[in-house]
Amino acid sequence: MCLAIPARIVEKLDGDAARVDLGGVRKEISLALVDGAEVGDYVIVHVGYALSKLDPEEAAKTLALFEESGLDLQAIAAGSA
Repeated sequence: MCLAIPARIVEKLDGDAARVDLGGVRKEISLALVDGAEVGDYVIVHVGYALSKLDPEEAAKTLALFEESGLDLQAIAAGSA
């Protein structure tokens, strides 16, 4: 099963790289596929790449659904992106 997880950009790094927060886990990802992403924006992350920007309200709803379903985002984040 593959998941794309909402993550908040917390730091922009060199080139197209950024550091995001995924349920309390910080990961380095690529922003190469997303134009105009900035610190504070939410992006959908899959296998280390931001696929698109996401509205903060939609991100909160999605994260709440993950939590309600019993998914452990920290465990998922630690093994993905």
